[in-house]
Amino acid sequence: MKAAADQLRAGFELCRPCVLSSLAFSLMTVCVKQLGGRLPVAEVVLCRALISVVLTAVGLKLANVSPWGERRGLLLLRGLCGSLALLCFFEAITVLPLASATVLQYTYPTFTALAAAVFLGEQLRRSIVLAVLLGWGGIMLVAQPDWLSRGMTTLPMTAIVIALGGAVFTALAYVCVRRLSSTEHPLVIILYFPMLSVPLTLPLVAREGVMPLGAEWIWLLGVGVFTQLGQIWVTEGLSRMPAARATSINYVQVVFAALWGWLVFSESLNAWVITGSILVLISTLVSLAARR
Repeated sequence: MKAAADQLRAGFELCRPCVLSSLAFSLMTVCVKQLGGRLPVAEVVLCRALISVVLTAVGLKLANVSPWGERRGLLLLRGLCGSLALLCFFEAITVLPLASATVLQYTYPTFTALAAAVFLGEQLRRSIVLAVLLGWGGIMLVAQPDWLSRGMTTLPMTAIVIALGGAVFTALAYVCVRRLSSTEHPLVIILYFPMLSVPLTLPLVAREGVMPLGAEWIWLLGVGVFTQLGQIWVTEGLSRMPAARATSINYVQVVFAALWGWLVFSESLNAWVITGSILVLISTLVSLAARR
């Protein structure tokens, strides 16, 4: 029993950056929700990218690290995949119900496990496969998408493809981060994400941008800061452990989101949400207890 507890404690210490990144990203979604949807999605992404560029540049300057890195081709690919993943996810949110878009986006740990096995040669352990499946089942119960009872045919196929495309691009971005973490400074890896996001979103904002008002500036700042913290911690987590294991722990972000919805936005917590959250936590514990 003591050996199992020690294993779990060691696993938690190893996985702490991934849990912290999930917390930061969940707080980022709170800030996005506080914006109320008045600002275009591309504008929120652009503001997030600009804040990240400034914070990362300051960090690189203080650390006296060159911002360009050594493996620039792979860094550019990481930035492109991350930017496309974000745009696909936000586009899916505008077309699909939020619950359905969330469930489809959170298929990315499965794609990450497969991509890491193909491109990185990482072993696909049964415990991690179990954690991924338990976590996705928990996400479905928390989000409760309508198609659980009515079938996927009730959703537009183009939107489904876009949402799944976002999950695939997320997985590829994380695999790139995992490969880059052995040679590149974490801040260099982070920098290439917003560097690619700015030129991708700037034309859209120039065409349909809206001037933020009052407290919207504060929420936009929160989006940028919490995203930066989440990127720092997820990059650290991917440098510590296999990509499949690291991303399976990110399911806990949905539990944080449900908690903030209850505390901040007075959203109800029914039996399905509680059961799903328990499944997500069990999947996280399975990942924590998995041997390296």
